[in-house]
Amino acid sequence: MKTLPDHVVHYRSSPVFTDSTVPEALRRGHTTAAGVWGRITVLEGSLRYRITDPAAQAEEHILTPQQPGVVEPRIEHEVEVIGPVKFQVDFHR
Repeated sequence: MKTLPDHVVHYRSSPVFTDSTVPEALRRGHTTAAGVWGRITVLEGSLRYRITDPAAQAEEHILTPQQPGVVEPRIEHEVEVIGPVKFQVDFHR
């Protein structure tokens, strides 16, 4: 799993999503804007995170409260709810 670069700074956070409130757009391939990194923090449960970008190496991770996910700028990815979950995305640039 990637890590956030030292030079990026947090600038906003998403609402806390649950298995019943996660937007459909997060469940299919999407990207962040240029220069924007994301950190997916699971507060409860677990979440499947996939890198689906054809230009990047395909990866799949199970995110938990102990294992956050890092989203690179402009790299297509998606999440899959695999049970009861609460998570939030913190955006950095």
